[in-house]
Amino acid sequence: MTSLPAVRGAHLVGSINQPTAKDTLAIVAENLGGHVARIPDGEVGERYHWILFQGARFEAVDGLSRVPGEPFMIAGFDLRRIVLDGTVAAAELKFGPLGYAEAALASYQDFKALRDAGSIAQGTRFQVAIPSPLAPLGSFVAVADQPAVYPAYADAIRREIAEIAAGIPAEDLAIQIDLAVEFSHIEQVPVAGNTPDCWYVLGADPSSERIIEAATSMAAAVAAAVPDDVQFGIHLCYGDVAEKHFVEPSDATYLTAVANALSEKITRPIEFLHLPVPIERDDAAYFAPLANLELHPETALFLGLVHHEDGVDGAARRIAAARPAVAEAGFSEFGIATECGFGRGPAERTAPLLRLHADIIEAANA
Repeated sequence: MTSLPAVRGAHLVGSINQPTAKDTLAIVAENLGGHVARIPDGEVGERYHWILFQGARFEAVDGLSRVPGEPFMIAGFDLRRIVLDGTVAAAELKFGPLGYAEAALASYQDFKALRDAGSIAQGTRFQVAIPSPLAPLGSFVAVADQPAVYPAYADAIRREIAEIAAGIPAEDLAIQIDLAVEFSHIEQVPVAGNTPDCWYVLGADPSSERIIEAATSMAAAVAAAVPDDVQFGIHLCYGDVAEKHFVEPSDATYLTAVANALSEKITRPIEFLHLPVPIERDDAAYFAPLANLELHPETALFLGLVHHEDGVDGAARRIAAARPAVAEAGFSEFGIATECGFGRGPAERTAPLLRLHADIIEAANA
């Protein structure tokens, strides 16, 4: 009989509602420090709403312009579409800094100071999250222009990764790639009014399998920019608008398929993989596809089954339902997380939610 896997460690996706990076790093270290190998800076400041700040980066590029009309404001950001305006050839578009490297290098100074003071344990890594290029591109660029603009924006993402890796010692750094919009394409559901357009898949009416094949190839090309001596991980996501997915996955089939495709195409080490688990799903059917996971041997699996609404008891039900499939996939242990970042929740929830992770781990191994 296959023994059921232990529950070891917690993963923080990235977004955590605290005023500053220093506040985030400190509250994580105090409340969950013994269970996390990596700590993010909380995606504070302009990154609070994930990728919405990237619209200004597109608009600043010579050759790209907003469509005319009144600004379409969401959370203080103009979401009017960006188009090629004809003043610069698409092949000559040049993006400036996107803001990810600047934020990471600044937050890393806070990380070092707290570690030097003994607040953060030695050996803990500083975690930086970067979106796949498809997410900002699909949110801001007109559909007809996305194929032409993608190469320049993907190059800019790779430059951000290179700058981060150059400025933070490899032994201190972990870089996470976030894949979210890909699942709206796979599921063929709109997000914030944006109807999925899978321009990167040749042919009409692309199947989910073909979307997965093409989208994971694009993500793998970005992952290749992360140096081999930097820890690397992947966050798979079904969205987090008002703490809700854009669609609830029927089960973990597509998550498993995407994880396997990325594991096949990415040749560098993948140290961690995070998958979401809806709060309603504590049934074996949701987790059953995970038995087919074929990850790198070094990859630690984290299931986003922590929900503040039902605490230890709810997580225990989901852990019990997940364990057989995870064991069948060959894992002797897995870690836990929330299903996405929790930076859009109230700040006063942060410390209790971090402590909840530790309580769940303790209960699962009692």
